[in-house]
Amino acid sequence: MSAEYATFGLAPAMRAGGVLSDGAYQVHREFMDFVVDGRPLLYRLSDLDAVSPLASDVPPAIFTEHVRSLLLEADAPLADGRYIIYGCPECEGLECGAVTAVIERAGEDFVWRDFAWQTSEVADLELNGYHGIGPFRFDGEQYRAALQRLATGADEPPARRRVLLIGARVALLAKLAAALRTINIGADITHDAANAPDEELREYGVVAFGQSVDEQERTAVQAAFARAGADVAYIDALAPIVPLLVAQIEQALDRSPPEQRRLTRLVAVEGEAGVEVTSTCRVQLISYRLDRLHRAHTHDVFDAELEPGKHRIALDEQATRGRSFIVARTMGGVLVAPMVR
Repeated sequence: MSAEYATFGLAPAMRAGGVLSDGAYQVHREFMDFVVDGRPLLYRLSDLDAVSPLASDVPPAIFTEHVRSLLLEADAPLADGRYIIYGCPECEGLECGAVTAVIERAGEDFVWRDFAWQTSEVADLELNGYHGIGPFRFDGEQYRAALQRLATGADEPPARRRVLLIGARVALLAKLAAALRTINIGADITHDAANAPDEELREYGVVAFGQSVDEQERTAVQAAFARAGADVAYIDALAPIVPLLVAQIEQALDRSPPEQRRLTRLVAVEGEAGVEVTSTCRVQLISYRLDRLHRAHTHDVFDAELEPGKHRIALDEQATRGRSFIVARTMGGVLVAPMVR
């Protein structure tokens, strides 16, 4: 079977981390995804939880080696000329499973073919092949240009952005910072960022304000970041619940192109959630609420695969009493919405 021409590109993507309802942690990863014919290749692989080798937390020398490998300037890491396209976001070990493919030249062009799920040195195409995906033939000039921009630094790999936490509840902020660091997000706590050096402020991607921070303090912080030319997202803490705040920060950290996101909409109104997805994926809905004594409660309210489109999901009364918030998760992102009555 000859490969048809497909367009090739790269775009920032994120595997959202978080503190899960069972107390487990899911690591945050930022990476460059492969965009084939205008659509992330990862989304063609159903509900796969994986990242490309072009991740922001990979050491620069290894990152460059991954780029050279995709350009066929280095030997294939696996048997039969196979390359890792997506790997485990937690450990990147082949034993956890990886999507691999043969990459070869066809004249000046590059062909990706024989995609498979692989857990050992040799892929079993009959048993574990992705028979409906590829082969893809990429124009050599377009393919090389996209990858070489990364290799030369003309296009920077996704930056590892830190989070600045501002507020008076030191104990809560300390717990939040510890949770963020556990899932691979750097976090710092301060009471005053107005006099910080510009180069330090430019390291942050999100500033999270606690509920005790007044308007004057917020204005001073925002003015300092503006003077520094820092590209940051500002969020206001919804409630003193660490997993909820982590989800808010994950949502703010997502800088992937909106048109290439899998989970695009979440609203929660009158005991019902509205969710929109752009490709078939597993969606989890978790409710966080505060009761009258300000105690936090967590409820798993939905966990199923959704087809592309808009969906209305009924939420039980237990999950929506008091001050409640809904978090929606897919393998590619997270959204947060307060319950509106």
